Parts: sequence; structure tokens; C-alpha cells
Amino acid sequence: MPHVTIQHFPLDLAPEQKRRLADALTAVVVEQFGTYEGAVSIALEPVEPDDWTAAVYEPRIAGRPELLIKAPEYQG
Repeated sequence: MPHVTIQHFPLDLAPEQKRRLADALTAVVVEQFGTYEGAVSIALEPVEPDDWTAAVYEPRIAGRPELLIKAPEYQG
């Protein structure tokens, strides 16, 4: 605990980019949740652009606004 999942359009990140992203996210999560690095897990989940609205926007963004700490500036 905690686990972070980033759903995004497919993007080929190099291993170094993934490491920097993981390091930056881990540092923020550790600081804000008062936990330790070994407790944090992070996943990248690519979603095709044609599937974004049905797979991500509708169920996870528009469908659960009370969970968002930052909303996107687009609609579906």
C-alpha cells in the first residue's frame, strides 16, 4: 500500500524514462502518505485512444468524480 496505476495512450517509454517516472512518483507518494519506498507499487496500463472513453473516461473519471483529486479539462 499504496498502489498507483497510470492509464495512458500507448507510449513506448525507454527503461530510463520508466525509472525516472517511478522514482518521482514514489518520492511523492512516500512523502504524502507517510510510508516507505518498499510499500509503493506502480503500474502503467496502456489504453488505445479509440477505447479511452468507454474503458477509462466514462467508468473511472466521469463515473467516479468523488474520487478525483484532479479532473481533466476535457469531456470524454
